[in-house]
Amino acid sequence: MGPVGFIDTRLPAKIEAPGLVNEHFSATFMNSHWQRQRQPDDVPTPVAVAVSDFCRRAKSPATPTEVREALALLSEADDFRVRTLTDSEPAATPLGPFAVVDVLQGTEPSLAAVRQGCGYYEVVQALARVHEEKRPPAPAPAPEIPSFATPAPRAGVPAPVPAKPEKAPKTAGETLQQRIAPRKRTAELAPPESDYDEAEAPSFLKRDLPKPRGRFTRLDAPKTSLQELTRSSGKETLEAALESHEHRFALLKSFAQQYSGARGELSLAELEGVLRSHGLMEAMETRERTAILAAFTDQRGAAGRVSWALGLSPSELNQLEAKLGISREVEELRERFRREALTARNLTQRLDLLGREKYLADLGIKKRFTDMLRRELEVLVRDELPGAKTLAQLAETVARKHGAPSELVLRALERLGVAEELRKRTSDNSPHSTP
Repeated sequence: MGPVGFIDTRLPAKIEAPGLVNEHFSATFMNSHWQRQRQPDDVPTPVAVAVSDFCRRAKSPATPTEVREALALLSEADDFRVRTLTDSEPAATPLGPFAVVDVLQGTEPSLAAVRQGCGYYEVVQALARVHEEKRPPAPAPAPEIPSFATPAPRAGVPAPVPAKPEKAPKTAGETLQQRIAPRKRTAELAPPESDYDEAEAPSFLKRDLPKPRGRFTRLDAPKTSLQELTRSSGKETLEAALESHEHRFALLKSFAQQYSGARGELSLAELEGVLRSHGLMEAMETRERTAILAAFTDQRGAAGRVSWALGLSPSELNQLEAKLGISREVEELRERFRREALTARNLTQRLDLLGREKYLADLGIKKRFTDMLRRELEVLVRDELPGAKTLAQLAETVARKHGAPSELVLRALERLGVAEELRKRTSDNSPHSTP
């Protein structure tokens, strides 16, 4: 047996079928560290982009799919080690994504480069896919059924002997072949029909149980009348509640559990009347105005996320904006973020915004933004198209020229619907001229 890291150069460079690999190598692979720890889609995009750029610098560029399949062999706890390796320059070349995983597992970079050159990692990638397909599904969790332990036998009392299962009687003259042959089951008799109607059966599982009585009775606490808040002592209660609630709807939800209105449930109009009677309405409006404008600034104009952050429904948010008279200020904030999204100078920022479809739809600029980015990418790839052999190489060239991640460029071409046309126009897919 050779030293550690011995490579059998007789292995095929590419595997067309899993059966071509000998069983010993496959069994060794199944027990090694080349097994998935997570799904490829769960790999963080920044980590995948860093590995893709590292492999390009290590003279072994790989597609985003290969990068994610390789990083799926590592757990989330290893992502910081990946970033530490990719932030430095490659110690040897060539190094692909599976070679990066091998180096993180303790293999020397020079040995990983030799394995990359002889096709070792192509064998590993093929076997990883086969192993993932043959992995049995995770068993369903067992139901939590209480188990009762068998009591220990008392002294002097013999333990009961379990009854042995009865064996089927042997037929006289039956041969061994007849005994091991499958037996035919006789048709079971169908139960006699009856006139019993299941619809008329009493549903004892859904019957109305008697309400608890006596010390087991559970009653809701009686609500206090709203008139208690109109007194001078109610002002202190309202002032304390204003400090812990950002808007009137949250205050109404809290007070509705303790106080009742004139016609039953406490209404928003009644609560606003009490606040005005104590001179606290202006303080409430100032607090609401500050919270709403700050939320729109933090969420960069996204009204849906503002509603979620403040615990309001969209209709309640619009109602508050109208009562406070800040609809114009809110619209100016949203328009500022619209211009910022449409006039972003950095290509990476625009590519990142393309993946935030809900945010663009909230601002109402989704179509304008995608059309503008599509025209821009068509201009960028036009000059690089003649020298590109594949779509991945074209995206890599454009990304390197404009300082953007190649994975984001490739994903943008796919989302904008121009990738298929570019694949047809690359040199690998163009028809070769005959002399």
